Amino acid sequence: MKSFKIVAAVLAASLVVLACKSQYEVLLASNDVDAKYNAAMEYFQNKKYQKAAQLFESMAILTNGTSRDDTVQYYWGLSNYRFKDYYTAESNFARFVENFPRSPFAPDAQFYRLDCLYRATYRWELDQVPTKSCMEAIRQYMREYPDDEPHIKACQDMLHDLQDRLDRKDYEAGRQYYIMEDYPAARVKLRNVLKTNADNFYREDVLYYTAMASYHYARLSVKAKMKERYLTFVDDYLNFVGEYPESHYRGELDGIYRSVQDYLKNN
Repeated sequence: MKSFKIVAAVLAASLVVLACKSQYEVLLASNDVDAKYNAAMEYFQNKKYQKAAQLFESMAILTNGTSRDDTVQYYWGLSNYRFKDYYTAESNFARFVENFPRSPFAPDAQFYRLDCLYRATYRWELDQVPTKSCMEAIRQYMREYPDDEPHIKACQDMLHDLQDRLDRKDYEAGRQYYIMEDYPAARVKLRNVLKTNADNFYREDVLYYTAMASYHYARLSVKAKMKERYLTFVDDYLNFVGEYPESHYRGELDGIYRSVQDYLKNN
């Protein structure tokens, strides 16, 4: 009798669990749009974004062509975004913008898509193709919605960060030659960085390593080439101090410049 009571209690508890679980599953499988829509919005408001996303997805076909169509599609993407499933959210928002370009949700959908693209970019050391694609998408958004102030500010911040990655990648590629003590290649590579983009965020560092590469190249040259190559350093030094007279590199470069001047006077 005691065993029967235990089994009955376990069975009753299991039925309660199944009933609670099946309530959502039954709703998910049903065609009751109103019930699904209200429940999805409630889940969304309660920050249960995964369940909300599943419900919005399940009713997307049911609401196709109705007045709720764009709302369901938008909140499907937003639920995935809030759930931090940025890959799926980006697909949701890209499809939304294509299908509902005049929806009142369109500007926000476009912005959230950009944010998903931004989150999918890589550190400066890695492939920057996604970075460049994201930057173009951001610029397109800023052209389409120039007065969307809160989002424009966020876009500017994203662009600044992404441009920093590109600039650092270029700068570090030149500096790597310097680290390997291939000074002629370092100077050529670093000068090309600024030829390609004169406004590189690392311009001060680029000019510093350009001058240092010139100096070490001259220092290690055969005597017949030293004077000519030290004069190249002098040009690079003067370019640097002309642009960055208060640089923290100034003391080091000034000391080198004085020693080079002494050499030139004696030779």
